Amino acid sequence: MAIASKATQEFIPIKEIRDGVVILKDNSLHIILMASTLNFALKSEDEQTAILMQYQNFLNSLDFSVQFFVESRKLNIGPYIATLKNAEEEQANELLKIQTREYIEFVKNFVKSTNIVAKTFYVTVAYNPSVFGINNKGFLGDIGKKFTSKSDSAPGERFEEHVLQLQQRASVVQQGLAGAGVRTVALNTEELIELFYKLFNPGELEKEIK
Repeated sequence: MAIASKATQEFIPIKEIRDGVVILKDNSLHIILMASTLNFALKSEDEQTAILMQYQNFLNSLDFSVQFFVESRKLNIGPYIATLKNAEEEQANELLKIQTREYIEFVKNFVKSTNIVAKTFYVTVAYNPSVFGINNKGFLGDIGKKFTSKSDSAPGERFEEHVLQLQQRASVVQQGLAGAGVRTVALNTEELIELFYKLFNPGELEKEIK
């Protein structure tokens, strides 16, 4: 008995990305914020307590759900190595040229023998138009599952109104995290496409690193 294969797109929950907003197949809207890191261990005890209290107050003040996720990728040293090689070629001093070449080999061997991972932190803010009767929830944890929507229609004419509501939520999150010392910036359309391409095609990134 022949088994009909499904297109890969059927398993991707994203319907469209436009104006810096991710629209899922269930018609919910999402803004993704990239967050800065905070070296908590280097803070004094009083500073740590203040940060924790501020973060707790921020979470308690929310009347909608947010999703935090971390993207871990093997560090890509390709651009850095290319910069070093250019410096080596332009170096007039033969001794410095040799030292640069040796340093390049050291960096390559070090990264190869040590599992160095680059981490990027994101916050997903969602808004689900009430007309669709959908509960607020994150979507990254549902990647790979087939989404079914109650309506095939996009937010349509009310898109700008819904985006405004979403942006207001994102602003609340940004201000709350800023109080805890974490800076955030919303990803634009191009950055969102790049992010999801990497999430859905991890093998391509590995080829790029090699």
